Parts: sequence; structure tokens; C-alpha cells
Amino acid sequence: MNSDALPEESPADRRRQRVRTAILDAAERVFSTEGETGLSIRRLAEEIDYSPAAIYKYFGSKEELLDELKESFFERLMSTIDKAALTSLPFEARVRHCFAKYVETAIARPHHYAAAFSSTTQAPAEADDGAYWCEFEQSHKGQAFMVVVGLVREGQEIGVFDTSFDPFIAAKSLWASMHGIALLLIHLPGFPVSLPTPQGGTDTAGFIQFHAALLFRSLCAAPVSPACSGHGQ
Repeated sequence: MNSDALPEESPADRRRQRVRTAILDAAERVFSTEGETGLSIRRLAEEIDYSPAAIYKYFGSKEELLDELKESFFERLMSTIDKAALTSLPFEARVRHCFAKYVETAIARPHHYAAAFSSTTQAPAEADDGAYWCEFEQSHKGQAFMVVVGLVREGQEIGVFDTSFDPFIAAKSLWASMHGIALLLIHLPGFPVSLPTPQGGTDTAGFIQFHAALLFRSLCAAPVSPACSGHGQ
């Protein structure tokens, strides 16, 4: 007998997991269409035909449920950009694909994205910087950030990106830019078409690709490397 085998779940454990999953699935449905304002324990109780008291046995508050949805979204975001970063495309195309996927994932689930960044946890003044960093690095948000750091470092190692940049500060700058364009597209769904230009313009997908190319070129060493042509596909 394998002593390392995990103990078999009891019927009660399996039922509890099914109920918890049903609550989270219902929360996802409500949150996707109605946002944070539409999500409440009472609303979920109506959605899955449970009493509010029963739901409170699994989630102590709406905030606890929201935290679960946020972490789930960050897991999805991290998985998406990690897959984009690990493709076999040439370096420039891979980086641009990664940046574009971040924005596309954000605007595909606007309520989730807005809620995920609606509040940030600040390190207490007396917190140990090393411990706080380790906690961040192990989170899905931190793992997504480290994918971007890794791309910056790779670009520097192969002579494409400016080596004078601190890869962590550069990654924060890139993240800030991607976050900005994502929120703009979420709050102004018709952008960029809604903002006229003298010679026409581009649609949302084209604008995201243009922005990803612009971010890539902003990191390039001077003089601009052939790999930074801005035309890599």
C-alpha cells in the first residue's frame, strides 16, 4: 500500500466541493454581466436556489468571494501571457504577441479586469521588503509580472533591448502602459474608431497590435537593431 497516497475524499467533502464550485460558477456568471455592483450574497442565493446562510458557510463575505474571483482572473491572465511568451515565434513577434494578449484578455472580461485592479494591497510601513516581495512573486499577479521581466532580460541578453534599463523598472513601465490601454478600451469601447483622424484610422485589434509594436520599439537599443524594425510578424 502506498503510504504517500492522498486520503480519499468523503462523500461530504465531495458535496462541499460541488457546492463551492456551484457558488463560484454562479458568481462568475453574475459578475461577467452585472459587475461588482450586481454581485451580492442574496443575488447568488437566487441564482443557485440556496439560502444566503448556506452560502455564508463557504464564503464569509462578498469581499472574500470577490478576492477569489480576482485571483482566478489573475491565474487566467498569467496563463495567457505565459503561453504567449513561450511560443516558437521569433523574439519580436513573441513579445508583441504577449503584450497584445494581455490587453485582449483584459477587454474580454472587463468587469473582472476592473475589479482586479480596483484596490491594491500596500505593504505595511514595518513590513520586511524581502518577505513582501516573495509573497508577491508567488501570487498569480507576480508570476504574470515576472513573465514580462523575463522578456526584457531575454531581449537584453540577445542584444535587442537597451541593457541600461533596469528590467524590473522596464517591466513596470510596460505593465503600466498595457494597463492604461486596457482600461481605455474598456471605458471607451468604440476607441480608436470613435476618435477621428484625418486619414481614417484602425480598428481595435489593429490598434492593439500597433501599441504592442510601439512598446517593443521603446525598449530597443540605439541605434535601432534590425530586430527592432517594428515589422516582425
